[in-house]
Amino acid sequence: MVTVCKIVIQEQLDKLGIPYELNTLGEVEFQDPISIARREEINVMLGKYGIELLDDQKIIFVQRIKDTIIELINLDEKVSSAKFSDYLAQRLNYSYGHISKLFSDVTYTSIENFIILQKIERAKLLILNQSLTLTEVAWKLNYSSVQHLSNQFKKTTGITPTAFQRIIKMRRLQPGQNS
Repeated sequence: MVTVCKIVIQEQLDKLGIPYELNTLGEVEFQDPISIARREEINVMLGKYGIELLDDQKIIFVQRIKDTIIELINLDEKVSSAKFSDYLAQRLNYSYGHISKLFSDVTYTSIENFIILQKIERAKLLILNQSLTLTEVAWKLNYSSVQHLSNQFKKTTGITPTAFQRIIKMRRLQPGQNS
């Protein structure tokens, strides 16, 4: 997902002829000052793709936190067993206490809740797009057990992963359904 956003941003800024640098998380650093009118033009072009420029430093930093979490969870390898708190502190060069407080102040939820939501979204994708067992999905997302994954999945979605698998299987078997 981050790659698609980066490609869209590059294409649109190149069309406008704006000099910029794009980092690994999709953050844009403009090489020259941008006028309000030009900024609005950029927002309109990127807005067509659901992308917007952020100005508030707190909001920008919270987006970096989210992007870092999403990037880690969506790696093709197994999610690291390193604590997310240590990983975030190391990647973002701030104490986890500072990162956590800022995240909660801006989003009104905890980093832990955001991580759970992202892991469940990833679990759904793994169930949909790959022929992995629930044991393999749990392992890949670094859950201690299938039961732990199942409990968080049900709490988040309202259904068990097994029920989710059945629903997907039934939809794929229905004639005229594109899967």
